[in-house]
Amino acid sequence: MFVYEKKLQYPVKIKTPNARLAKAIMSQLGGPDGELGAALRYLNQRYTMPAPELKAVLTDIGTEELNHVEMIGAILYQLTKDLTVDQIKAQGFDDYFVDHTTGVYPQSASGVPFTTAYIQSKGDAITDLHENLAAEQKARVTYDNILRLADDHDVKDAIRFLRAREVVHYQRFGEALRLLTDKMDAKNFYAFNPEFDKSCLVKNKRNRKA
Repeated sequence: MFVYEKKLQYPVKIKTPNARLAKAIMSQLGGPDGELGAALRYLNQRYTMPAPELKAVLTDIGTEELNHVEMIGAILYQLTKDLTVDQIKAQGFDDYFVDHTTGVYPQSASGVPFTTAYIQSKGDAITDLHENLAAEQKARVTYDNILRLADDHDVKDAIRFLRAREVVHYQRFGEALRLLTDKMDAKNFYAFNPEFDKSCLVKNKRNRKA
């Protein structure tokens, strides 16, 4: 069960509308490495995590990602609020406007709607944690790219906060992976088992001869 606190995790107070910038930031709502995908990924992966500590990490971070969905939505709303038709056309927002007016809709910067094909939930703890480490780094790079494009201090302030949280999440998933592998040994984790590679090579040679 979630308890909803009626405030953003970090304040978003944008004074100057900028629809062109909104289109770039939109990727962190519904793009391939965005916050919506992160929330769904982690909150679904947690069920098959083999230790309560790991489930807790996925629950905590997945819940925070829901907060980030809300923050990105607030940024998009404030960047597109009260735009005139002339501004919409001048700032390249007219194609989005036709389909959604200025409603907040999850899609990538290139206009591809959100799809669950962006996320993975494999049911294998090692696989899922590696997936999450990569996901956090990709999200961090997307925020880096947004910061390169943005010239509004109010926008950059909120984006920098979100970027910093990606780094923290990466660190927590790294800790979770170490916690998991510390509980494993050569019998159930082949990264610790040099004989695994040898046995695979022998099997491959036999298959080639056959």
